[in-house]
Amino acid sequence: CVSRVELSVSCRSLLDKDLGSKSDPLCVLLQDTGGGQWAELDRTERIKNCQDPEFCKKLVVDYYFEKVQKLKFGIYDIDNKSFDLSDDDYLGGIECTLGQVVSSSVFTRPLELKQGKPAGKGTITVNKASLLKKVVYLEVEAQNLDKKDFLGKSDPFLEFHKQSDAGTWQLVYRSEVIKNNLNPCWRKFSVPLQTFCGGDFNKPIKVQCADHDSDGSHDLIGTFETNLTQLQGAGDGTQVEFECIHPEKKQKKKSYKNSGIIRIKSCKIETEYSFLDYVMGGCQINFTVGVDFTGSNGDPRSPDSLHYISPDGINEYLVAIWSVGSVVQDYDTDKLFPAFGFGAQVPPSWQVSHEFPLNFNPSNPYCQGIQGIVDAYRQILPQIRLYGPTNFSPIINHVARFAAHSAHQGTASQYFILLIITDGEITDLDQTRQAIVDASKLPMSIIIVGVGEADFKAMEFLDGDSGVLRSVTGEAAARDIVQFVPFRHFRSAPREALAQVVLAEVPKQLVSYYRWQGWPP
Repeated sequence: CVSRVELSVSCRSLLDKDLGSKSDPLCVLLQDTGGGQWAELDRTERIKNCQDPEFCKKLVVDYYFEKVQKLKFGIYDIDNKSFDLSDDDYLGGIECTLGQVVSSSVFTRPLELKQGKPAGKGTITVNKASLLKKVVYLEVEAQNLDKKDFLGKSDPFLEFHKQSDAGTWQLVYRSEVIKNNLNPCWRKFSVPLQTFCGGDFNKPIKVQCADHDSDGSHDLIGTFETNLTQLQGAGDGTQVEFECIHPEKKQKKKSYKNSGIIRIKSCKIETEYSFLDYVMGGCQINFTVGVDFTGSNGDPRSPDSLHYISPDGINEYLVAIWSVGSVVQDYDTDKLFPAFGFGAQVPPSWQVSHEFPLNFNPSNPYCQGIQGIVDAYRQILPQIRLYGPTNFSPIINHVARFAAHSAHQGTASQYFILLIITDGEITDLDQTRQAIVDASKLPMSIIIVGVGEADFKAMEFLDGDSGVLRSVTGEAAARDIVQFVPFRHFRSAPREALAQVVLAEVPKQLVSYYRWQGWPP
């Protein structure tokens, strides 16, 4: 789910390094490539004699939600012609993540010469814009097409071609085949504007209608040329008609009229918003964690327990919280994350609970940052008794109540991600299926990370990758909102690999929800 983002940079009160004149600044953008290495992505133009530069050249970056993309902006005073910056004065810089930039309404930071050493009163402001994607939507039908098949009618399909700069024709869309029909109505389709005509509304478009043959020797029914400006005449009850002409028939027969009529029922150009557009529009992503404290995990004091904290202070539950949380935290301004446990006996009554706050504070279950969740988890372990059964539905319904409240506002302002970490032995499968089907109509996604060695058949079933998930009564999920991964596939992988796989689906899930509701950013 790659989007490109354009960054505009301006600075105020830069240090003055030139004798007798002001500095000549340029901004360079670097990205962390791992292992302390930084690679240059882009740089702005140089502005002469200016301490408050507003750079015109935009810095373009590929944006991935599921990765923490560490960036470094560096400002240099350029006094020579060489491309290399090592011989130029450094006026200060900042390090941040791309997530922080795109999710802030205004991103301004003080410049530093090195960590903790300010570059005078210098500041940097980074503004962002996503490259909006326009899409052409078309509905097309035909009437009285020529009969091409000896035994039946024709099996027509359409092809749209755009003219390239060299004058050749490039295929941009091929419709489905409609069997045995001389008056077909094809299903509505969409093509990105850039693909359709390169954004040029007057670029010639050639439309061909042909009769499909299974051996690949399709017979031409007819063709016509148009452009997007003409096509746009269709819509709101007005249709645009074209005669479908077979060039050879037209040449041979004086009385030839056409091989049918192609009718454009509607042609609309709409903006297709991306995940990035929603985040830049101020959509907050609320992150909630649910931890499985059932007996099948084993006694936390025993080294073979899934809750055993190793001498270096980690276990699979903690790695999953860190990995997913470190990406999601950039998209939540208050950095307060509710965290719950389920399946344990909880003091003082030692009743089994399926949604107890890790900080034991039901009226305020929020932890400060990802570190706050980790601390609460470590503190609660010795105070509870692992028990059972393993019920997912209470915590799913808990988050769904918040998501439903947010959905009532009718704006794309809040989306909810629930991370459930479990050893996989689920007890309330039917209730959980119903809870997921209900939640699929709300602004939320569910990530399940399976720890330990269980077979996770039930988790894979909930993921719905093999088909649409249905409740016990047969009601289908409105959209696919569950992503399951077994932790064991990531034991030897770098920490960020787990987050990349489990979060890769979230942008599509968020966009599909808001598109379904018809809510713009």
